[in-house]
Amino acid sequence: MRPLLRTCLRSPALSYRPPAHTTSTEGLQVTEGESKAIAEILHELSTNSHVQVRSSTELAAQVTKAASEEDEKRIEDGRGPLRRRTDYRAVGRAPRSLTLTPWQVIHAIGLGAASARQGAGRGLAEHWGSLRYNQALEANRGRYLQLSSEGRDLLRFYKATQSGEIGTGFASLLAENIVRSRYPDHSVSVIPADIALKAGWTLSSSGNGPRPEPLQRRPHFFVEAWRPGQPSKVLLLASKGTHSSAHQVHKQLSTASAHVESVHIGPYGTVPYLLIGTEIPPAEALALHALETPGMSLLRTPGETSGADLDLVLEQDNRMADVVRPTDRGETTIPGFQVLPDSYAWFSVVLARTEAATLMAFTGGGKPTAQYLTKEQGRRHFLHDTRTDTAKLRDAEHRIHDIDFVGTDHIYRLNGTRVEAFSGLKRSLYVHLHHGRVNEYRREVHALRGQWPDRSTSGQWNVVSIRGDGTVMAIRLLEE
Repeated sequence: MRPLLRTCLRSPALSYRPPAHTTSTEGLQVTEGESKAIAEILHELSTNSHVQVRSSTELAAQVTKAASEEDEKRIEDGRGPLRRRTDYRAVGRAPRSLTLTPWQVIHAIGLGAASARQGAGRGLAEHWGSLRYNQALEANRGRYLQLSSEGRDLLRFYKATQSGEIGTGFASLLAENIVRSRYPDHSVSVIPADIALKAGWTLSSSGNGPRPEPLQRRPHFFVEAWRPGQPSKVLLLASKGTHSSAHQVHKQLSTASAHVESVHIGPYGTVPYLLIGTEIPPAEALALHALETPGMSLLRTPGETSGADLDLVLEQDNRMADVVRPTDRGETTIPGFQVLPDSYAWFSVVLARTEAATLMAFTGGGKPTAQYLTKEQGRRHFLHDTRTDTAKLRDAEHRIHDIDFVGTDHIYRLNGTRVEAFSGLKRSLYVHLHHGRVNEYRREVHALRGQWPDRSTSGQWNVVSIRGDGTVMAIRLLEE
């Protein structure tokens, strides 16, 4: 196991050794003190807890104030104010809290990073990077999630990485919850924005100096509400995370307003968005802070009433990173990314196929993933199975909650005890995507909407999470 993962899975909070005896924790036979600690970890991962959601006009005012203070400093040092969206407000009918298990958060983190290919050392550590948070979250006496002692100890190792990754996990879950509640007859997909944008634009510098600042700040996700055969609805999501105070959240959300300003779908400044900041204090419950501009952008191509054909294979596009902005004297062109109505069908295909690539990467990557990506999106990185023990990729099959799943597994030691983690996709959905049938995948997964089991344990598996996209992530203690 890689040193970082081994470090992340060491828990001083659970290092006590009670007298050796046989006991049972949620049906799991335990004979050693260390194993009992692992059983408790797995039990905690499967237990429902709450996360506060805060959204108010006061929050919007504090973010506006933080943006003004930042721009004043930027003007003083000669950089000028940031381009931002300023039409945010409190989230309408926002939930007061989310109820979920820590394992669901880990599932969301893992799925969000599945196709990112971050770093040259791709493979085992990257595919299973979310497992570093197995012991980072726990519930307090009121069943509200907070950092565990393990999570607090890890701050000195990768504080910024932890807050960013945990923040994106919670943000994607909250955004999905908000959009699903508003469009209950739609399915909802949360799609990594950078991967999607790379199908049409070059995001990195060409070597001629740094790119304009608006091109460096981008939203983190596109949230798509869709029905088979119908035009999709889309909004932007920018997420942040911090281990500091609410004041830092305000500053981060003010910066997030610049991230959503760089992408425009339709006319300038009309695409709706969500700004979500996750506050992860060292010794208190986590809180999600959210603002929005309401609505959804409808990807309806002029003259068309049906949705795009999502089975179309995309070739790499090379679009100008320009946005048309109205002015008092007409209009001007500024740096940014814009999708105009005549490109809505193309962008619908981009979103659906980027999601398909993410789902297939979650099952193990390789050529089934590569078929959905363009050159700039990273097709060549998935043309060959480069992960450790490639013979074992996508050959793991498990029946969980009476559903057959196909994917890949990883056996490792958690505090010295062997455990198995499995990530996969419902077999019939996997077959559709394996053969390039995105339309069929969406038809079937939409028909299954609301039917997925929500139980967090299953038979031989200590912890289970199944999402509406048909993916599963499960973990269990293995016999020595």
